[in-house]
Amino acid sequence: MIHHVDVAVANFERSREFYRRALEPLSLGLLMEFRRDDGTMLAGFGRPPDPEFWIRSGRPVAEWLHVAFHAETRQAVDAFHRAALAAGAKDNGAPGERPRYAENYYAAYVLDPDGHNVEAVCLEAA
Repeated sequence: MIHHVDVAVANFERSREFYRRALEPLSLGLLMEFRRDDGTMLAGFGRPPDPEFWIRSGRPVAEWLHVAFHAETRQAVDAFHRAALAAGAKDNGAPGERPRYAENYYAAYVLDPDGHNVEAVCLEAA
């Protein structure tokens, strides 16, 4: 349904490094990076050939932004959480089951450098 998401970040270099490290356990890599003619920096993450998640230099969302990334396994959710914390995220929900959302909903949440809620979720049974 959604082809890609584009999010403005306050510090492009810091956020690019954060997402590069945090998304690696989910097999999502930095696929593309460029500067637009107006000076805006962009970085696209995902699986080849097309980036699905983009960050751009600019003014971040001031209120609330939540992005959830699919994880193939519960171990990948755990690894995402560890990698994100090591990359400077703040814990916003340790890995675990969230049965209020769905059966087998296993997720972890962190706050990125701009305070956005970033989640990794796996729907596979334990």
